[in-house]
Amino acid sequence: MNYYEEIKNELIKNEVSKKVREYVTNKNDLNTYYEVGKLLSMAGKHYGEGIINKYAEKLTKELGKGFSFSVLTRMKKYYNIFSIPKLAPMAQVLSWSHYIEVLPIKNIDEIHYYVNLSVRYHLSRNRLRALIKSNEYGRLSEKTKQKLINDEKLEISDSIKEPIILHKIKSMIE
Repeated sequence: MNYYEEIKNELIKNEVSKKVREYVTNKNDLNTYYEVGKLLSMAGKHYGEGIINKYAEKLTKELGKGFSFSVLTRMKKYYNIFSIPKLAPMAQVLSWSHYIEVLPIKNIDEIHYYVNLSVRYHLSRNRLRALIKSNEYGRLSEKTKQKLINDEKLEISDSIKEPIILHKIKSMIE
């Protein structure tokens, strides 16, 4: 019996199990927040937007912390944004902490850009936050933004706003 291999296999099984639990928990959280957002959106149509504040107060009293007005508002925005057909397939791909970073953004195309980057490059929440803070999307040319919106293939020149400037700087240094 190779004890090392047995120990290693047990540890690997445990790690896989942890990842599966994390994934299932995250998926369940996102489903719940989506459904709560949907219900809040429908309640707002019937009772007015002030209902979220009332629900936040009641939920906090009955269930404890974690159901503030801002949290419920994020859930509603999560539903409103990720029920859009273009973004719906991505609704359960990232963690809730990723979505909290993009929800304050008002431009749907910008949200789509950052969510796509996060998925494609497996960005951590902190890396995503840094990209948003650096206004990466805002620094793209309008031509590049249109290509992203239309899901067209990007060229290297699309990621550099004005390559001529780089050439001018290089010639000034030399």
